[in-house]
Amino acid sequence: MKIYNTLSGRKQEFIPLEDGKVKMYACGITVSGEAHIGHAYQAIIYDIIRKYLEKSGYKVIYARNYTDVDDKIIAKSNETGVPADKYAADMIKVIDKEMARLKVGEPNIWLKATDCIGDIIDFVSELVKKGHAYVTEKGDVYFKVESFSSYGKLSHRNLEDAMNGVRVDNDELKENPLDFALWKSAKPGEPYWESPWGKGRPGWHIECSAMNKKAFGDRVDIHGGGRDLIFPHHENEIAQSEALTGKPFANFWIHNGLIKVNGQKMSKSLGNSLLLKDLLDKYSPETIKFALLETNYRGDINVTDSLFPDAEKHLCEFYKTIALAEEKGISIAGENKKIDDEFNRAMDDDFNTALAISNLYGYFKEIKAKILSGDKTAGEDINQIKKTYSLLGLFCENAEDFIGFAEKKAGSSIPKEITDLSEKMQAARTVKDYATADALRAEITAKGYNVAIGKDGVTITKR
Repeated sequence: MKIYNTLSGRKQEFIPLEDGKVKMYACGITVSGEAHIGHAYQAIIYDIIRKYLEKSGYKVIYARNYTDVDDKIIAKSNETGVPADKYAADMIKVIDKEMARLKVGEPNIWLKATDCIGDIIDFVSELVKKGHAYVTEKGDVYFKVESFSSYGKLSHRNLEDAMNGVRVDNDELKENPLDFALWKSAKPGEPYWESPWGKGRPGWHIECSAMNKKAFGDRVDIHGGGRDLIFPHHENEIAQSEALTGKPFANFWIHNGLIKVNGQKMSKSLGNSLLLKDLLDKYSPETIKFALLETNYRGDINVTDSLFPDAEKHLCEFYKTIALAEEKGISIAGENKKIDDEFNRAMDDDFNTALAISNLYGYFKEIKAKILSGDKTAGEDINQIKKTYSLLGLFCENAEDFIGFAEKKAGSSIPKEITDLSEKMQAARTVKDYATADALRAEITAKGYNVAIGKDGVTITKR
């Protein structure tokens, strides 16, 4: 198994710190708002990585965290009038409910920043004793970046590059603009805890280091998160953790790509965040997973109007093949080791779900031909696909239920007038009457619908 390690900048053979065991930590959600598609994507990716490591024979201990105290949560508390601790607790319940709807597996260990305040204070105190951190007269504690000589090794930048690449807090009491807060003195009205430096709360970066240490000790096999966390968050985690222990913090650093919406980075400021609950109200968990996993986890995903409808259409066709086998009385039983072996080869190459899913098109084309020719081994192929691809959260539903839901939704969302035009357009294309097809396409577009033409035919979506 080879995994791309952000630290080395290349794929490396995965060798755990302890034979047969994997300690894995993934940065979770800051609960300042509801879960969006980016949160869902990251949760899906690390759940799949955990499951594939288990399939490969490793005993995995997987930890995720909730950041339940930070500037954004305090701002939301002030905005809503709900105390910060209650706001965070309520939001965790909402997020947990949506993740359960998405059918994402639970980690072995859930961690919350507010449950680890004592661990954080101990961690910071040791950094101060070792000369890697200092206390200001206001009671803030900062990490001394220049005390850690290999700062920048994860993001592959030097201190000068780091200065140019991050917005710094211009506290006049900081020794260096790059120094980052380990402990923040409390401002009026903010939540706080007592500490050796006065009333305050933890900085964001120290939380994950302390929670990792609490769950796993000094070292972890895999530390994951979104690519946007490489600098400064994960860079700062490395600095403070390795400054404390003198040991390499994480053996492998894994980072998933970002979600873009129509080519733009998803952000609240742009107003293009896609809430998970809204997606789940429109699409099944399998459709969402299929759409996201068609891109390898390190690549960015561009969410267009057709991404999820296309995924649903492809899955529906696959399920129709399964339903056809059942209709023909073919037993969905037995195994096809070749399918599982090819899946494992894809996943052994840096968890390449994109390749694994692309293989499905060939499998189902072959399966359909087998069904129509009366070849009973089609049942073995289908059974193996259901068994193997369940690791990705696919083919876990009843075929007729999935088809019925998708077709009912498609029928209710696209008027018959438009579907009739679409069928005429497809018929014109079949006989290569492209002038008529283009005219029909223009008519459909003028009525407010998008027309996508692919290898499987015409897809209509409402704008």
